[in-house]
Amino acid sequence: MNLQMDHECADSYRSASQAARVVTELWGSEQLYCASCTSPGLERALNNTKAFDFSCANCGAIYQLKSSKTWNERRIVDAGYHAMMSAILEDRTPNLLIVHYTLNWSVLNLLLVPSFFFSSAAIEQRKPLAQSARRAGWIGCNIRLDAIAPEGKLRIVQNGIACAPADVRQRYAAVRPLASLPVSVRGWTLDMLRIVRQIGKSDFSLDDVYRFQYDLSQLHPKNSNIRPKIRQQLQVLRDIGIVRFISPGRYQVVV
Repeated sequence: MNLQMDHECADSYRSASQAARVVTELWGSEQLYCASCTSPGLERALNNTKAFDFSCANCGAIYQLKSSKTWNERRIVDAGYHAMMSAILEDRTPNLLIVHYTLNWSVLNLLLVPSFFFSSAAIEQRKPLAQSARRAGWIGCNIRLDAIAPEGKLRIVQNGIACAPADVRQRYAAVRPLASLPVSVRGWTLDMLRIVRQIGKSDFSLDDVYRFQYDLSQLHPKNSNIRPKIRQQLQVLRDIGIVRFISPGRYQVVV
């Protein structure tokens, strides 16, 4: 993967954001590959295509590309809040690619968030635009990367070093079973996976997870049976191969 981007294609643009979009999308069309299958490249979407920027001709996976000169692993700015929430509920969010590039247009970091790792807990509503704004009242959102489990943040480039495509695809395949879960339950499963990782131990107990039951009740206020739901979701994580049952009340992280 060539990490140096060709910025001359944007010399005629006065807007820095437009220049960045043109440069990064051109680089993506030449260097990006599909993590969902073995396709060595991605096809660029037609101009003015909404919701995604690239697609895989082989497996049909779609990707959205966001780029920045600054690196923030806690949150990134996204588009409309209601549109994003609808996309999550309807299971049509694209895979997200986040490009961090240097002042001389070299890719320093590239992060992939698989489409099935988005839940309402990872979406932060921003304040409505002021009445004086051109789109008064419009509500945007942030994607909270810190609310996504580490398994959902795949490093394609880290600190200027590209990871082997085979490794990226292996890590994508390891968590792909999450995509088979119904959207109605996937949010709970993703929240449980994040908490399991937040515990910070490869082997953990049911009591370790119960300590987060208040946090889960805040995320899922309509559910009044948090502990039974925790046990159920640990079984889901076990069934899709992310955790392993060791003994009554004890589990081990597999992925």
